[in-house]
Amino acid sequence: MTKRSEQLAYPIVSYQDAKAGIEWLRQAFGAEVLMAHEDDDGRVVHFELGLEGAIVMGGSRGAGELASDGRVELGRASVYLIVSDPDTHHARATEAGAEVVIPLRDEDYGSRGYAALDPEGNVWSFGTYRPEVP
Repeated sequence: MTKRSEQLAYPIVSYQDAKAGIEWLRQAFGAEVLMAHEDDDGRVVHFELGLEGAIVMGGSRGAGELASDGRVELGRASVYLIVSDPDTHHARATEAGAEVVIPLRDEDYGSRGYAALDPEGNVWSFGTYRPEVP
C-alpha cells in the first residue's frame, strides 16, 4: 500500500531534456526518482521526484497534454524546498557544479539557506524556513 502525500502544493518544472534534468537533480540535490513516464518518442512526459520529503513534478517541454497543442509554452520555474541541513545540501550541490545565485547564509527571519540554478535556468532555493498555515 502506498502512502498518500500530505503536501498541499506541488512545484512543476519543465526541461528541454527532462532525462538530463532528472539526472542532474539526483546528483546535485539528492533527488529520488519516484516516477518517470515516457512517450513513444522516449521523452519524459511526467516525472515525480522526492526531495527532503517534498515531491516535485515535471516533464519535457513540448510533451504531454498541456504543451502538445502549442497553445501553452512552459517557462522556467522557481522552487523553494525545506531542507534539514542546508550546509551539507549546499556542499553537495556545489560539488556537483551547481551555479549558486544566492550564497549560503543566515536570514534575518531565522532561516538558513541558499539558491542555485539548474542547467536549464530553473531557480532552486533551499532553506530551513517553514511557512505556517494560519
